[in-house]
Amino acid sequence: MIDPNDIPISLIEQVAMMEGILIASATGGSPDNYVYQYLRREFIADPSIKDLLPQFVRSYRSLDAFWPYIKHEAPSYAERRQIISAAFTPLVDQLEGRNMAPGDKVASDALETFDVDGVHAVWSKAIARRNTDPEGAITVARTLLETVTKRILDECGETYSEKDDLPKLYASVAKVLSLAPSQHTEEPIRAILGGAMNLVNGIGTLRNRMSDSHGRGGKLPVRPSPRHASLAVNTAGAIATFLVETYHEKLQMR
Repeated sequence: MIDPNDIPISLIEQVAMMEGILIASATGGSPDNYVYQYLRREFIADPSIKDLLPQFVRSYRSLDAFWPYIKHEAPSYAERRQIISAAFTPLVDQLEGRNMAPGDKVASDALETFDVDGVHAVWSKAIARRNTDPEGAITVARTLLETVTKRILDECGETYSEKDDLPKLYASVAKVLSLAPSQHTEEPIRAILGGAMNLVNGIGTLRNRMSDSHGRGGKLPVRPSPRHASLAVNTAGAIATFLVETYHEKLQMR
């Protein structure tokens, strides 16, 4: 049995507790298997941190299952501590805000109120992968916009095909929300809305273009860096927030 009073309230302290339990297990043994299993269930159920959990936490449900893995990975206690600590670093950095961009909270708040289990979960994955998995982050950035556009179209009773690509989905949503450049006469507004559409088109094709090696004369494919991922994720977050806020504003005007 687990005493709830033994579990820290803050998420970062809970993560530190799990890291400590795993280090103890890898360097002599730990009696806290139930606590580990409890924390693991809680973390895996949290979409904002699930993807940043060390792979061995996602793979091994108990300390008994974890032991053969870490024993094989390194013979010494010092090496095992280093492996475990390094694996937790991306998650700890995220919780401490080291990987956060200025606009992350604004987008998080807007998307959480819109759809915490769907849209916000995708956004959390995007920012989690921004520095550690650029290609994955760009893919999820595109998925974020696809998810937001489809959700708004659903809410507005508009139809679309599952084969529709991101530019087509965005064009449909822009029309529904009166965000298409052709629906405005003021040139500055038309330019801004046209720029947003161009950004969406760019996100829709960025990953394929940067990883496509065809026609390069045998050269290695171009791989996106964290700065490319940050650009894609931050842009997707800003546009998704703009769509959600516009949708909410239209609801209030009804």
